[in-house]
This record gives sequence, C-alpha cells and structure tokens, in this order.
Amino acid sequence: MRVHKSLRHFTFPLLMSVYMVTLMTALVTWSNIGFSADYLSAWGHAFIVAWPIAFVLILLGAPRLQALTAYLHR
Repeated sequence: MRVHKSLRHFTFPLLMSVYMVTLMTALVTWSNIGFSADYLSAWGHAFIVAWPIAFVLILLGAPRLQALTAYLHR
C-alpha cells in the first residue's frame, strides 16, 4: 500500500507512535501485572489510552526534534 507524499508528515508519527506505544505498554503492563489472565485486556486499555497521546506528541514534536538533531550534527 502506497501513501501519497502529501501525507508524509502524518505517516511517520502514526508509525512511530504505534511502534513505541505497542512495545512500551506491553512491557509496562507485564511489569505491573505479569502475564496474568487479564494481561491482554489491561494491555489493550493501556494502548487505547496511550496511543492518541503519543501520536499527538510525536506529530507536534517530531519536526522540532528533527531540526534540533540537524543543528546538533552540523
């Protein structure tokens, strides 16, 4: 599936937030309750709460952080 170039500034935050939130919520949920019977339910709830926040933060912060990275590597 190809995504149009005009959506590039949304594609990166979408992929990065899904990647990071999936891993982080899975690990934190496991750290808090272990692999109990309600692990998937607890992980799903954590993901649903965390993902929109992460997406917005990456969407807003990524351009500034990319500019800062470029500045630091001059």
